[in-house]
Amino acid sequence: MVERSLRGMKIGANSLETDIGVALVERHDETYLCSRGHRFTVTFAHDADVPATWECKCGAEAKLIGDHGEEGEEKIIKPARTHWDMLLERRSKEELQVLLDERLELLRTGRLYARRH
Repeated sequence: MVERSLRGMKIGANSLETDIGVALVERHDETYLCSRGHRFTVTFAHDADVPATWECKCGAEAKLIGDHGEEGEEKIIKPARTHWDMLLERRSKEELQVLLDERLELLRTGRLYARRH
């Protein structure tokens, strides 16, 4: 019997797709500087939010320098909306008090979790 080896491409090693006709997103580089003096760049999409800090390869926190960094204005960070904030967008405190009183009354009388037969 003749021994034959499979010839062709390596499994998973190469893609058969080409880059012809592919439009890449517009990008820009931002420079960061860590407290240990390491300077490096990170590539972002043009419309991406650039973070003020990035973790350096040495593990220290690096700060953005250049147009957006320490020399520029600090980015205004909106506080996180809590569940209570979102609830107040939909209902007034008076409406919430009425609902609370109704539910407490049902709970106290035992009708809230009564079994239905």
